Amino acid sequence: MIKTTMAGVLACMIGLVAQAPAKAEVTLKLGWTTSDSPLDPYAVGAHLFKAEVENASNKQIVVQLYPNRQLGDEKQMLEGLRFGTVDVALATNSVVAQLEPGFQLFDLPFLFSDSQQAYKVLDSEIGKAMGAKLEPKGIVLLGYTEGGFRQMLNNKKPVETPADIHGVKYRVMQNPVFIEMFSRLGGSAVPMAWGETFTAVQQGTIDGLEGAVSVFYASKFQEVTKYLSLTNHNYSAVELLISARSLKKLTPEQQTMVREAASRAVAAQRKAAGELAVKALDLIKKDGVQVNDIANVAPFREAVAPIYDKARSVVGSELLDRTLAMVK
Repeated sequence: MIKTTMAGVLACMIGLVAQAPAKAEVTLKLGWTTSDSPLDPYAVGAHLFKAEVENASNKQIVVQLYPNRQLGDEKQMLEGLRFGTVDVALATNSVVAQLEPGFQLFDLPFLFSDSQQAYKVLDSEIGKAMGAKLEPKGIVLLGYTEGGFRQMLNNKKPVETPADIHGVKYRVMQNPVFIEMFSRLGGSAVPMAWGETFTAVQQGTIDGLEGAVSVFYASKFQEVTKYLSLTNHNYSAVELLISARSLKKLTPEQQTMVREAASRAVAAQRKAAGELAVKALDLIKKDGVQVNDIANVAPFREAVAPIYDKARSVVGSELLDRTLAMVK
């Protein structure tokens, strides 16, 4: 009887082992600075990347998610990627541009008229050339996800002309393009890390901020602001990045899995981001924020035109001209 029982136990154990998923060989830590909300485009990208990688590798590669600045602000995460203390990150293009100034190309005001134009440039040889600039710094670009078009949110008044920006204190990213853009529009640009922004708006240290509507809503800025103006002044690309050191720890087969999973995640994230922007705008309106469109964008474009001339010395005339030709 004992022999029979033991045989049964062993058979069950063998069956359980056979049914168990493959043991994780590698863990990748993925960080981003915004909330882990289903309405947040960063969070959506993170979850899609995790699902694609784990499915493709049969969970031999496990992706652990760290939202809300758990791995640091974006600048800190970029440093972590360089040294391999952070494996994967979703970082706003404007912050990536602090590490590699050429990325300022994608932040030029009013460069893209719609998302399809942005995809065309980002997925072209131009986007690949920009990604290659990060590799000597120890970072590999996996793809460009979408943050969305950036708008202006404040507590002073609706923005309909550049004059409405005069004297208003806007939080901007620590990026020369954004600082100069708001300065040329007559505003008071206040460079500030994302993690400090909500409290600064709430306490009146600043009057408002700029960014994507879905990020505004997911981060609950509708609770502390009054006016949302749909300026579409910038398109926000969000780079999906992996540490070169972390990538080299993977087998060639696993590296291919990760790259291909990233491509699928980027495509799915972009589709979702467009839908989220529409949904978030509707929710913000329902929460009482006053929303307005810009009737005439020409005065805004005219005010920021000199930024393009300055960009040539940073981005390079060839890349800038190629980009302008693609979106003309």
